Amino acid sequence: MKKGRTTQFFYSTIVTAIYQFIIMISGFIVPRVMLVAYGSELNGLVSSINQFISYFSLVEAGLAAAIVYSLYEPLATRNLDKINRILSAAKKYYYQCGYIFTFLVIILAATYPLFNNTKQLSYIQIFILVIALGAKSFFDFFTLAKYRVLLTADQKVYIISAASIVYQIIYILIISILAFFRVSIVLVYLFAIIAVYSRTVILKTYVCRKYSEIRYDLEPDKSALDKRWDALYQQMLGATQSSVPVVLATFFCSLSLVSVYTIYNMVMSGINGIMSIFISGLGASFGDVLAKKEQNTLERSYNLFVFVYSCINTFVYSVTTVLIVDFVKIYTSDIHDQNYIFPVLGVLMALNGYLYNMKTPQGMLIGSAGHYKETRVQCTIQVLIIIIGGLILTPLYKLTGIMIASCLSNIYRCIDLIYYVPHNILNVKSTYTFKNVCLSLMGYIIIISVGFLFVKVAVVDITSWIIKALIVSIISIGIIGITAVAFYKNELKQSIKVIKRFIKEIRC
Repeated sequence: MKKGRTTQFFYSTIVTAIYQFIIMISGFIVPRVMLVAYGSELNGLVSSINQFISYFSLVEAGLAAAIVYSLYEPLATRNLDKINRILSAAKKYYYQCGYIFTFLVIILAATYPLFNNTKQLSYIQIFILVIALGAKSFFDFFTLAKYRVLLTADQKVYIISAASIVYQIIYILIISILAFFRVSIVLVYLFAIIAVYSRTVILKTYVCRKYSEIRYDLEPDKSALDKRWDALYQQMLGATQSSVPVVLATFFCSLSLVSVYTIYNMVMSGINGIMSIFISGLGASFGDVLAKKEQNTLERSYNLFVFVYSCINTFVYSVTTVLIVDFVKIYTSDIHDQNYIFPVLGVLMALNGYLYNMKTPQGMLIGSAGHYKETRVQCTIQVLIIIIGGLILTPLYKLTGIMIASCLSNIYRCIDLIYYVPHNILNVKSTYTFKNVCLSLMGYIIIISVGFLFVKVAVVDITSWIIKALIVSIISIGIIGITAVAFYKNELKQSIKVIKRFIKEIRC
């Protein structure tokens, strides 16, 4: 029996939760190991290189989104010929992107050492380090990508997550063991390339067994890429939005301050990973609903998702806002080459994460509906806000200025999406979404106010931090629970029904 959307979602949620837990552990272990073994300067160097390489990955921007969107309809109708021709197009264009990406990484490897003032590595060492850091994406283009788009569109994200768990564990072991023995940082990342193969082998084996009728050698369906350039533009803007902070810090701050940013960003990446658990596979589920034109299901599912995600977002980021600086204090307690305690920066980064995820349900629905071209102007304005604001504020306030600009850009986009998605995709009034945003913001402000003003736990070690975290979490759950009971009785009942339906499908 084919698994229903609810079951697919819960499978994706559970496996992705495990994967994100591993990612979060990796995010804490690897930077810590790198800081202790190699110092803040080299940690900042690696972070800076990775940011530039992430830009080069934009050569495939829009391709995955366009392919996945194009697969929704033929997968819903089981049109095998069209599926195969779309995947053949995916393989062809991923290979082309891979060649371009490789060329760009080689150019970066040749030029980056000329503009870097570190004395810890030679020109040739930095050259090889850039190649090693870019190798993961290189192998993704030529091996992994064509399997990933199929599994994503067919609501099998949990398979990708399972393979990625294996990859991440191997990666952590390689980095940690070699860094412990103080192996050259260049060799550390060269050996880390080995981890990439495990994920590719798992996904290739699964696709070959479960999709034996799939072929990648038919005449490519170029129409599958009709939305590619619109999706590319949006993804380029999205990547710019996320990478501008590191780029600005690289040019206007020292490498040590870049390291400060990466440590706080490490925490936020882990938290964002937790949030991604709750949307894993949902884009494809909503895409399936849209392809089948199930309007009532779409509206009902969207409202329930917005409610649940809003509660989770408020809880996660209110707790993070109160606790992030204390965590960084413990995490860097024995790092003495740079001060890592920046309270205002920590609060702003947590607030920025909260604002970014506030608009996640609407942003996901735009991808499911393929509304890339229709929202280009709004995305452009969002990126211009962080770039212009960052250029003005960073020289004056360093990392704090960067995060103020980022918060402003996300505030604008939240306001825009509150109106756009209900009116242009759901064809309903934006009252429900606006209500969610207002109640979420109210809860967030109340929780962090109580946390900062009344939770007076002196954090000196991990035990005292955990005690404070438990107190703040209980307060947060209580406030959110009261709000939900007062304003969302129907949504609470629907949530219980969804859980019961999942249990019933599992038993069947």
